[in-house]
Amino acid sequence: MGFLKEFKEFAVKGNVVDLAIGVIIGGAFGSIVKSFIDDVITPLLLAPALKAADMQNIQDLKVGAVKYGSFLSAVISFLVIAFVLFLVVKGINRMKKEEPAPPPAGPTPTEQLLAEIRDALKK
Repeated sequence: MGFLKEFKEFAVKGNVVDLAIGVIIGGAFGSIVKSFIDDVITPLLLAPALKAADMQNIQDLKVGAVKYGSFLSAVISFLVIAFVLFLVVKGINRMKKEEPAPPPAGPTPTEQLLAEIRDALKK
């Protein structure tokens, strides 16, 4: 019975749940980026190169038997995902920056006690 209790505690820990949510959102984000690359970037930026090669899809690019178009599409997707994640982390780090606490206005109780001891020793 102890094994099941340990597993339950592990499974419902915040880190595991956060990781699961991150994986699910990452999968959804990956499909959005793939659509962005295939439906927006490729037609707008790569259309002239694809027309010159007499192709309509970046995945069709190949030299001999080597299809490098799929690899090129994956590299572009990776760069877009990496850039967006960089911006997200940069924004989170900017929000996390805490202002340093202002110094206390008066002497602390310890400093006040030390000052009283000093004054008593002077007398």
